[in-house]
Amino acid sequence: MISPLIERRYSTLTTVRIVIAFLVIPAFLTGAEIRSEFIFDRAPFGSCHASTIVETAEGDFLAAWFGGADEGAKDVAIWMARLSGGKWSEPQLVAREAGVPTWNPVLFRGRDNRIWLFYKFGPSPETWTGAYKTSVDGGRGWSEATLLPAGLLGPIKNKPIRLTNGDIVAGTSVESYRSWTTWIERSSDEGKTYTKHGPIVIPGEPFGLIQPTLVELAPERLRAFMRSRQGFIYVADSSDGGRTWSPARSTSLPNPNAGIDAVRLADGRILMVYNHSTRERTPLTVAISSDGGETWTPFAQLETERGEFSYPAVIQSSSGDVHVTYTWKRKRIVHALISKDALKGS
Repeated sequence: MISPLIERRYSTLTTVRIVIAFLVIPAFLTGAEIRSEFIFDRAPFGSCHASTIVETAEGDFLAAWFGGADEGAKDVAIWMARLSGGKWSEPQLVAREAGVPTWNPVLFRGRDNRIWLFYKFGPSPETWTGAYKTSVDGGRGWSEATLLPAGLLGPIKNKPIRLTNGDIVAGTSVESYRSWTTWIERSSDEGKTYTKHGPIVIPGEPFGLIQPTLVELAPERLRAFMRSRQGFIYVADSSDGGRTWSPARSTSLPNPNAGIDAVRLADGRILMVYNHSTRERTPLTVAISSDGGETWTPFAQLETERGEFSYPAVIQSSSGDVHVTYTWKRKRIVHALISKDALKGS
């Protein structure tokens, strides 16, 4: 009998072969260079979503997500697992709020190697309060929750980035009734305080953009890619470190009103993980840009079958490999690894 882990890897190898045939991926890109696995096989929750991943100072990886009876249910809490020695730990409960669901955890490692766990809680996105916990021992122990001031939500889905000058910049957004809008939160004191900047908008379209993912193209020159209700990923630019922003414009990448994430690779290219569809949360696609996100080249398909494969989180590790986590049919969280060798030849 095939174990769930082996079965997961087999389906990924099949996907990669399809990509090679139809997207003209270089012949060296094999299953040995893109591997995936379920982070857990069994868990004390029936539904899960919105994962995040970070590398610790010691080289382990932490993944977190929200899990409970269903999205928005009162029992939904933040769960976490650790990848150490090539094996994921059992999921552990790390944050719960009495009587209301938690949402969209985001992990971030500070300059002092402190791990930050941001999350939101409240009955619905329109009523969210932002909160965070910190860990000084690589995610083994956590502080009590600190609530963010009203008006600040913290990183709403995707990881903050550290700018060349050391500032921390987080992409956030507000889902008000009939108005979805992207904002930026900046910290110049290692996360002690934040200022809010924006909004980033599509001219004449207040109901549109949330969940930005950020890259720094050059010192003080930032680019935000955003989930939209308009059928495509949108982009906006800042030339002053995120304090002011251009109007948002459409990219060529489709978006079915679903989460995305991107990372600026060590070689300067941008890698995006997203749903290549205007209607459904499948397929889950990886694309790479060599010109700052103006044009994109297909790289791989992480999932192609029917169902929901969504809300990716992506980082590049200290070894040069790319790590992706994402939702698998609202039942599991998948961890995929794209080797640095595959990236070099793409």
